[in-house]
Amino acid sequence: MMAEELTQDALFEQGMARLAELLGPSWQIDRRPDGKEMHRSGGDIIVTLRAEGEGSYGQLLIDVKPAGVSPRMVEESLLAKLDLLRQLNQYTTLLVLTPWLSRQAQRLLRKHDISYLDLMGNVSLRIPRPAIVIYTEGATRAPQALATEPNRSTLAGPKAGRLVRLLTDVRPPYRAGELAQASRLSPGYVSRLLDTLEDQLLIRRDGRVITFVDWPNLLRTRAEREVLLRKGSYVGLLAPNGIPSAVSRIRNLPPSGLSNIAVTGTHAAHTVAPLSTGGQLMVYVSPLLDEDDLVDELGLIPVDENADVLLLRARDRSVFERTETVEGIPHVALSQVALDCLAGPGRMPAEGEAVIEYMKGHQSLWQVSGIQDLLTMPQL
Repeated sequence: MMAEELTQDALFEQGMARLAELLGPSWQIDRRPDGKEMHRSGGDIIVTLRAEGEGSYGQLLIDVKPAGVSPRMVEESLLAKLDLLRQLNQYTTLLVLTPWLSRQAQRLLRKHDISYLDLMGNVSLRIPRPAIVIYTEGATRAPQALATEPNRSTLAGPKAGRLVRLLTDVRPPYRAGELAQASRLSPGYVSRLLDTLEDQLLIRRDGRVITFVDWPNLLRTRAEREVLLRKGSYVGLLAPNGIPSAVSRIRNLPPSGLSNIAVTGTHAAHTVAPLSTGGQLMVYVSPLLDEDDLVDELGLIPVDENADVLLLRARDRSVFERTETVEGIPHVALSQVALDCLAGPGRMPAEGEAVIEYMKGHQSLWQVSGIQDLLTMPQL
C-alpha cells in the first residue's frame, strides 16, 4: 500500500497485528474507547497489554504517524509529548507507529526512551510493568513508495553523494552558495537538500550559515539510500596470481592510469581499520580510462562468479576527489571508503563503522579546515 493511501486506522490495525505476532498468543491487546479522557492524554490511541493469568497490565499511548517521522519531529514535538505523558502517568509507554523509520530516527527515539514500531520490521518496545523488552531490526532502506517526497530532495543519487562528501570532508561554517560553488551543483538543488538534512537533524544552521554537520550519521543515512554493487555497476575479475600481484601491477601503472583509478572498500578500509584480512579488491575506474586496456595491464581474467577483483564504474567524478596516495596507489578519501563499505555486502558495513570510528579520533588528519581552503584547491 502506498504511503498516501495508508490511513491512520489502517496503519493502526497493521501495527497492532505486528505487535500481536511479536507478543505471542498468550497476550491480549485491547484498544480503549475513544473519549475525552483519551484526548486529554495528548496521544492518538491508548491500548492495554495483558498476559493470560496476570493481574497487571501495560498501557501504551500510540502516536500513529502515516506520513512518517523525521528526527526533527522527534526533537520538536515527540519529546514534548513524552514529557507531558510522564507528568500525567509514568506507567504509560509512548510508542510511535509509522510505515518506516530511518536509522537516524530510530537512534534518536531510543536515545530518549521512546518506543517505536514500523511496518518494515523495525521495533523497539520497553514496558516496565509488566516487563516487556522487544528489539528487532528490519529494512534499512525506505520502500519505494516512501523514498521520495514532493518538492523535497533526498540523499539518493550521485548529486546527493557529492554534497554529502563535501559536507563531511570540509569543516563548517559555510553557506549554501559556497557549497554550490565547491560542489558544482545548482544553488537551488543544494538549498533543497540542505532543508532535508536539517529536517533529519544532520546539519544545524544559524540563520543561513551551516554551523554543525553530524557527519557520522550523515554518512550512515546516505548509505541507507545506496547499494554499492548494483547490477551493471561493476566488472568481476579474477587475479590468477593473487591480489598482491594485482596490487603490484596497479602500483606500476603509468601516471595517466593512476590518475583515473582509486581503491575503495575493504582494502582501503584496512589501512586505518584492519578488522580482518582478505576480501575483494575494489577499484573505481574513471570513464576516461579504457576498462579492457586496464584489465590487460593488470593481468586479470573476466569471470561471472567468484571474482576477487571488482572494477567499479564511478557514477560521479566526486569519488575521485580528495584521494590519498597509499604506498604508491590512489585510495578514495576516507569519507568515500566509509560510504562504500556501509553500502556494501557481507562484513563491509562493519568495516565502514570501523572507518568512521577512526575518522572520529583523527579528524584533523582528513578534514579540510574550511570551505575557502577547499575552493583554492585545484579542481578535478
